[in-house]
Amino acid sequence: QLQLVESGGGLVQPGGPLRLSCAAPGFTLRDHAIGWSRQAPGKEREGVSRIDRSGGITYHVDSVKGRFTISRDNAKNTVYLQMNSLKPEDTAVYYCARGNSWYSLPTRPAEYDIWGQGTQVTVSS
Repeated sequence: QLQLVESGGGLVQPGGPLRLSCAAPGFTLRDHAIGWSRQAPGKEREGVSRIDRSGGITYHVDSVKGRFTISRDNAKNTVYLQMNSLKPEDTAVYYCARGNSWYSLPTRPAEYDIWGQGTQVTVSS
């Protein structure tokens, strides 16, 4: 079963940075949009950021605008989420997902076809 692999999570102090990576062992991300979502304990999963195939179009939810940046390196078959100025409310499990090739910038979970198992991000002093 195809699966994405997230890495880079961990414990960070408020105000600190983390960079998450999303890799696709054995298959390509090149022709697909990629999204990052997160789920905090007791809360529904929410979409955080997404990027189109070329990397020219990105979207960030209002709560992370100006702090998070999504990018991709198609040569390395990897998508990144640079998170700066982290806040305790950013604590969650972060997931990446590959968009179905029908969609240029998928918005709903059903429009993504391959997911990772997630990486924990904890922001605490």
